[in-house]
Amino acid sequence: MKYRKLGASDLMVSEISLGSWLTYGVGVERDNAIACVNRAFDLGITFIDTANVYGRGAAEEVLGEALAGRPRDSYILATKLMGPMSDTDKGLSRAQVFKQIDASLARLRTDYVDLYQCHRYDPDTPLEETMQALTEIVQAGKVRYIGFSEWSPDQIEAAFAIPGVERFVSSQPQYSLLWRRPEAKVIPVCKAHDVSQIVWSPLAQGVLTGKYLPGQPLPDDSRAASDSMSSAIQRWMEPGTLERVQKLKPIVAEAGCSMAQFALAWVLREPNVASAIVGASRPGQLDDNAAAVDLTIDPALFARAEAVLAG
Repeated sequence: MKYRKLGASDLMVSEISLGSWLTYGVGVERDNAIACVNRAFDLGITFIDTANVYGRGAAEEVLGEALAGRPRDSYILATKLMGPMSDTDKGLSRAQVFKQIDASLARLRTDYVDLYQCHRYDPDTPLEETMQALTEIVQAGKVRYIGFSEWSPDQIEAAFAIPGVERFVSSQPQYSLLWRRPEAKVIPVCKAHDVSQIVWSPLAQGVLTGKYLPGQPLPDDSRAASDSMSSAIQRWMEPGTLERVQKLKPIVAEAGCSMAQFALAWVLREPNVASAIVGASRPGQLDDNAAAVDLTIDPALFARAEAVLAG
C-alpha cells in the first residue's frame, strides 16, 4: 500500500480506503464485514471512512466492534454528520455537532476520530455556527481534523473566509471515470486551500468493474441485485452506459490489469486525490482493489478510456 498526505493535516492516509456506505450494518452481515476490515489491515489499508447516518448508526457500531483491540494509532478513522438520525436530529447546528460527535464516538468505541466531515452543506444553520462548533470539538480533543463532502465551491470559499476557526483539510466528492464534475471547480478551489480529495464511488457503485452486462441478468451477489444496496446504482445501469463500459475492456487489457484497478488508478492519477474509498462485501475484493496503487498506466490509455465513456 502507498500513502498520501491529507491536505494541510499531518495525516498520512492509505491511497485505498475502506468505506461502509450501504454495506456494514446494512447490506453486509456482521462476520463478513469484520472479515473485510481485517483483510484491509492485512493489505495496509488503514484509512476507514463511515458516517453516523449509514444504517442510522449501524455501520459505526460494526466498525467499533471490528476495530476494538487494535492500537488506536494504527488506523485513521473518519466519520460524518448531517443526515437525519431521527425526526429531529439532523443538520449542522451547534447542538447537533456536540450531540452527534459524542454518539459517534460511543458507537465507534473510541475517544476521538481523526477526521470529522460535514456530510453535506446545511442551508438552515449559519456557517459561522457550524465552523465554531467544529472548532470547539477539535479543541476538546474529540476530533483531530475536519472535512466536508459535496460542498459547492462557493460554500468552500465561505468557510475559509471565516476568521479564527478550524480549517478544512479534506473534501469527499463523488469522482470517477463516469463522474468527473469535481475537476471543473471543486478540485481547483481545494488545491488553493491545501484541501485533499477523498473520493467516494470511484468504481461508480461497481459499474466500472464491467460485471454488469447490457441486457443480461444481474449477478446474484452484486450490489445491483441487493434490495438493501441497489438504490444508488440505478443511475449507472442505463444500457448505453453499460455498453460504453464494456468498450473499455480492450483498453484495460492493454494496461494489463483488472477493470477495477484501471478505474482506481485513473482516480489516483490526480495529485489532489489523497484516497479512493472502496466498499467491500467480501475480503477478496480488497486484494484486487489494493493492487491498483502499484500500477503504472500509460496516460494515453486513460485518455482513450475517457473518450469512450464521453460517448
